[in-house]
Amino acid sequence: MTTPSRPEARTLLFIGDSITDCGRREDPQELGHGYVRLLAEHHAAHEPTATVINRGIGGHKVADLVERFGPDCLDLAPDLVTIFVGVNDSWHRYTRGEHVGEEAFEQDYRRLLDQLAAAAPTAPVVLVIPFVADVDEEQARIHADLDGKVAIIRRLAGAYGHRLVDLEAMLAHALAVGHTPASIAEDGVHPTPAGHRLISDAWLDVVGRAPATA
Repeated sequence: MTTPSRPEARTLLFIGDSITDCGRREDPQELGHGYVRLLAEHHAAHEPTATVINRGIGGHKVADLVERFGPDCLDLAPDLVTIFVGVNDSWHRYTRGEHVGEEAFEQDYRRLLDQLAAAAPTAPVVLVIPFVADVDEEQARIHADLDGKVAIIRRLAGAYGHRLVDLEAMLAHALAVGHTPASIAEDGVHPTPAGHRLISDAWLDVVGRAPATA
């Protein structure tokens, strides 16, 4: 039996809104209690040399990430970056009257990706598709705004050659096997424990469950 070589230590950084945050600023480990913690626990078991950093902040939009991308991402020299943002850019249109047009959304999202390309050209980047679970008509209407922004993220992932975690596909599969929208995200936006588990599983399906070894 061949003994695997020790992988180089990596820093895996997750940045986004409340779905990523998930209480991390009240957590002594700064991981929160959502999908980032689940992935941190996975790596603690399977890649103990890895460091997982959570830089989610509740309520943030793409423009907010642009403002803090230096200190909260680039300055931390990550070896892999996951960006999970976008639902607030649509949701807040209906809850706060704050409209973010598709042109501004794409411009700011490109700024994030261009900064990563310049500062960390060898670091893999993972883009996560935001989703809304249709728990009622009020939440379902968010698709009218969000669908166009999701299309932008898909297009940017292809243009930049980045990996894509498709949570719309995850949600469709979950509903097909017996979940309800509320069992994934009770308010349509913030995942339940089961929803966070499905997000972490979807991330692992795309990125991999163990580091490459010689």
